[in-house]
Parts: sequence; C-alpha cells; structure tokens
Amino acid sequence: MATATATAASTLSWLHSFGGTQNETTKVTDRNRVFVVFAQKKAQKTRKIILKEDVEYLGKKGQLLDVKVGYFRNYLFPMGKAQIVTPVLLKEMKMEEERIEAEKQRVKEEAQQLALIFETVGAFKVKRKGGKGKLIFGSVTAQDLVDIIKAQLQRDVDKRIVSLPEIRETGEYIAELKLHPEVTARVRLNVYAN
Repeated sequence: MATATATAASTLSWLHSFGGTQNETTKVTDRNRVFVVFAQKKAQKTRKIILKEDVEYLGKKGQLLDVKVGYFRNYLFPMGKAQIVTPVLLKEMKMEEERIEAEKQRVKEEAQQLALIFETVGAFKVKRKGGKGKLIFGSVTAQDLVDIIKAQLQRDVDKRIVSLPEIRETGEYIAELKLHPEVTARVRLNVYAN
C-alpha cells in the first residue's frame, strides 16, 4: 500500500512538472522501472521557402517567403509550387538574378543605340495628297511611320510603341517611339503635299 501511494505521488509530481521549462528532465519510478521524460522544444511554426511559380494571394515566382509549416507541407510542396530554402538554392537564385539583370541592361543599351540612330537620321518625309491650303486628305498614322522606317532603315518597329500627334496638315511634327520603359526616341516627320 505504501508503494502505491508513493507511485501515485511521483506520478502527480511528474504531471505537475510537465508544464516547466524547455528541455526539462523528469524521472518517474514505477516499481522496478525508471522512465526518463524529456520535454520537447517548441515546434518551428514557419518555414523559409522559394516559390517556383506564381501563387495567388501569396507571391510571385522566385520570391523568398516565410509560410506556415502546414501550408507548405500540405499544399505548396505537394503541388510543386515551392521548395525550402537551402544555401545552394540561394546561390543559384543570386546567379539567375545577376543573369537577368545583365540581360535587362543589354536590352536597354540596344534601345539607346536604336534611339540614337533614329534621332541622327533627320526627318522622315511623308507624302500625302493635298487639299485646300495646308490640309491633306486623310491623316498620317503610326502604321505609316512604321512603313517609312522599315523602308529607309530596314528596322522593324511595332506600331504600338509609336506615339503621334494628330496630323491633318502639312508641316513638321515630332513622333515618339517608346523603345524601352526608360528609353524614348524622338523622330521628326516632314509632311508635305504632292
């Protein structure tokens, strides 16, 4: 009987000590057995991940994020939308970003060279059928300018990047070509009647 109360007392003390500090060790004796219980550390609740593709309401491809473990384990990882960050992966991402940045810089430099060519050419001449005074029949459109550039410089230009004022009279006009988000070329047009 005395051993039963001693065992019950030790079990109660073990239960009370369970709420103690982390990594606390408690010994519980039960007749001939000794149990050692280790309190576990608090589980990590977030993971650092890299998105492999765009995820709605979360982020874009290549973005570094902290997400809940369950969200990663149950949705992102099985669907192949993300992976855990590793030092090797970070190094690869950095190299990829540098490559992309170098490519953007190269495209910008090409656009600047093309803008320089357009601005040094001088004025493009546009011939239209004349009307009364300085008026012309019809108007000069972006497609007309694109055709003239292709004929004179052998360069293909998309008409969507051309910004023209409304041209319904003869005279000199300035058109803008948005070759790059940061590079705009200004081109002169001479419109005359035949």
